[in-house]
Amino acid sequence: MDKSKIVRAQGYRWQGVPLREYKTEGSHFHAITRQSLLGEGEDEQAVNFLTRYFELQPGGYSTLEHHQHPHTVVVLRGSGEVILGDRVETIDRHDCIYIAPGTFHQFHASGGEPLGFLCIVDRHRDRPALPSQEELEQLRRDDRIRRRLRI
Repeated sequence: MDKSKIVRAQGYRWQGVPLREYKTEGSHFHAITRQSLLGEGEDEQAVNFLTRYFELQPGGYSTLEHHQHPHTVVVLRGSGEVILGDRVETIDRHDCIYIAPGTFHQFHASGGEPLGFLCIVDRHRDRPALPSQEELEQLRRDDRIRRRLRI
């Protein structure tokens, strides 16, 4: 039986896909939600990756974290900034971002509208890690990172 499907979108929301909190514990993120679009469904276990949509409200930000798996991000909506290793980069609609293993990253919605992006990760991956005090001190040495850093 063919288990292929289409998940229809309307206004940056996908039908039949629950809108969830980004994470449920901690205060190192703000005003962010996610929808798991493909790869988590009962009939999608053969997919080796997950496709998720994250949306940050203006002023929102994701967790500053790193992990050993790579992942990709495609901006669909809005603009913002990303801390990517030892730099801060401006991001805009249709930009594609590769996050290499072990790279600290944090997304910020700095424009007047939500920042929405697809994030594609391996199905089997390690858990994100927060920075140690020493790593935070090192990141804070850069003025531009220190001004954007939220933890």
